[in-house]
This record gives sequence, structure tokens and C-alpha cells, in this order.
Amino acid sequence: MASADDKNYDDINVTPMVDLYLVLLLIFIIMTTAGVQGMKVELPKASKGAVSELGVPKMQAITINNQGKIALNTVPVTLAQLEAKLGPLKAAHKDLPVVIRGDRQSQYQGIMDVLDALGRVGVDNIGMATSTK
Repeated sequence: MASADDKNYDDINVTPMVDLYLVLLLIFIIMTTAGVQGMKVELPKASKGAVSELGVPKMQAITINNQGKIALNTVPVTLAQLEAKLGPLKAAHKDLPVVIRGDRQSQYQGIMDVLDALGRVGVDNIGMATSTK
């Protein structure tokens, strides 16, 4: 007859070993992300003339309020003035970016009039500003 000491140990419980590996992995992840902070360097300063010579067009913002008033970069304009001001900018910069900000209470026709004016000038890089709230 077999005694209690003669048990067959075919099954090995690996759960504590897996727990240990997961804890070590967690410690490794935390320590490597905490240790990667980079070096401190003094960044060089560019002259003010270098930025203006890049030739990158500044984004133009067109705002239409709920009374149908149009503003180009916070300056009130009419549709004719809008076309007159954007025409030379479009001629100077092929991909002139324009963002239209329309009030949610504004008439849709006012936004369509601005889009028509942009089409006549040839602006095709148009964005519509929205809110996530």
C-alpha cells in the first residue's frame, strides 16, 4: 500500500510563477518609462527674420456671426472686401488655408455666400471649425 509521501507530482502549479513574472514586467515598464526623460539642452535661438522668410501662408479665419456679419481675421468685411483681400493672398500662396467659423444660430445662406466668394477667388484649402461641446 502506498503512503502519503509517495504522491505523484505530475502537476506543477505555475500560477505563483506567472504572478511573479507579471509583477516583474510591471516594475520593468514603470522603471523604463520613468527613466526615459532625455537630456537637458540649451536650444539655439533663431533670428526673427528667419521665421518670416519661410514663405508659409498664415491661416486665414473667416467668422460669420448670427447676424450674418463677416469678419476676416477679426476685421469686419463685406463679401466684396473679402474677395479683394483674399485674391492677392491666394496669388502669393497657392495653398492658402482658410477656416470658416460660423455661429450655430447664423443663416446657412451666409456661410454659402462666403463659400461662393472663396470659390471665385480660387481658395480650395477650406476647413470648417466645429465645437465638441
